[in-house]
Amino acid sequence: MSSSHGIFCWYELMTSDTKAAEAFYRGVLGWSMKDAGVPDRSYTILSVGETPIGGLMTLPEEARAMGARPGWNGYIAVDDVDDYAARVKQAGGAIHHGPEDIPGIARFAVVADPQGAMFQLIKGFSDEAPQWPGPSTPGYPGWRELFAGDWEPAFAFYSGLFGWTKAEAFDMGPMGTYQLFAIKGVPSGGMMTKPKQMPRPFWLFYFNVDSIAAAGARVTKGGGRILLDPTEVPGGSWIVQCADPQGAMFALVGPKG
Repeated sequence: MSSSHGIFCWYELMTSDTKAAEAFYRGVLGWSMKDAGVPDRSYTILSVGETPIGGLMTLPEEARAMGARPGWNGYIAVDDVDDYAARVKQAGGAIHHGPEDIPGIARFAVVADPQGAMFQLIKGFSDEAPQWPGPSTPGYPGWRELFAGDWEPAFAFYSGLFGWTKAEAFDMGPMGTYQLFAIKGVPSGGMMTKPKQMPRPFWLFYFNVDSIAAAGARVTKGGGRILLDPTEVPGGSWIVQCADPQGAMFALVGPKG
């Protein structure tokens, strides 16, 4: 099994206005942008300095026709995309697209867990794993959060598929349990049962900032919205949940500032 298997390795925004989204995230997170040079589509690489961390593309018309809205997606590295897509289906999930090759780059599939939360499987044609700095470095992905229909069977699904393990759990009172999960022994995200008002299960991705107060101000200045006011979380970090001007939900994590 490769060293990157089971790790979130890429983050992708599908949006209704790529130029506006580029300007927004450049302003909020300081990412640099460049065209990927993919011959059959427009695809923008998002980087922290010289390190690529994700991509941005137009939400396909066929996806919009099926009700899809702008949103962030997470790619999980696997050793064999076809095999793991089949495993997703066998475990009660669904395959929505692929498996398919991105010529010269990777093979991927768009899938969903048994409760409907979407994610992607990917295997690059190079076995080189992403080399990212410490988990709190500004601009980089810092946390992943699953709002599940029911977190316990959701955890069993991802644990069975990728070998994720339980880390600390927090009792949030009426909101239930917040269960941290570890990837290769490192706490990397959390799962909880979604509030009833949320229409469907989904993954939410947090990006590191050096000041929640300053970054939140940049969100609103750039035309985004604050969905959850700055909140302190265990360990002393602060979070804020946001929507970009096109409606894609994302979150920020860092010191209060």
